Amino acid sequence: MIGNAAYAQQPLKNPTRDAREIGARLERAGFKVTTRLDATRQQFLDAIAAFAREAGEKKAVAVFFFAGHGLQLNWRNFLVPVDAKIRGVADIQAQTVDLGALVTALSRARNPLNLIVLDACRDNPFGKDYLTEDKGLTQIDAPPGTLLAYATSPGIVAADGEGDNGLYTENLLREILVPGAKVEDVFKRVRLSVRRTSKGAQVPWESTSLEDDFFFVQPPPEQKSGPEQAQREFEADLAQWL
Repeated sequence: MIGNAAYAQQPLKNPTRDAREIGARLERAGFKVTTRLDATRQQFLDAIAAFAREAGEKKAVAVFFFAGHGLQLNWRNFLVPVDAKIRGVADIQAQTVDLGALVTALSRARNPLNLIVLDACRDNPFGKDYLTEDKGLTQIDAPPGTLLAYATSPGIVAADGEGDNGLYTENLLREILVPGAKVEDVFKRVRLSVRRTSKGAQVPWESTSLEDDFFFVQPPPEQKSGPEQAQREFEADLAQWL
């Protein structure tokens, strides 16, 4: 978990709390969690390397969560550490963290499944020092065994939230520990809630190449043989919003 809020130019209110609370939910689901708050670029890179190495060694399901600033350049996505000083395009690669480096490191780990969750599309993090031409993040395809979840659609910024969490994370916190919810259904429910709350201004999206079912919390034994029941429950929840 990485939550970056203490940016010099455009500080954010919620990412550190977002990272801590998502981490707490995952611990309840049985994950080992490491949390880094207000990470510098070197700390960010070190955390990615350690994360991918442990995922590979243990052949474990890996969940990477980042809340903070992100930006795109030339069809690549970059996550912004708190010590980044960007005054031009030439600074971006040297001062930020390329999302592709994380995706590549996890692909090389050859662990069974990776979830990368990015609440990282806030507006321009550099103020007047550097005005980015493209908003939000760009779309990239998930490699095999990976789900990439984004707080909002390509090229659109995400809300930091009016409450204690970002809008996207607030809804993810509510859905992540629902027993028997497949990971794809978790994010479908999050998308529905965020879209309705934001009146369509923010619509989360995912890119996935998962081939097996995954549950943050396994269904109770009596439900494991009843996928139709899970579908009926999802449709009932959906009907409440329509």
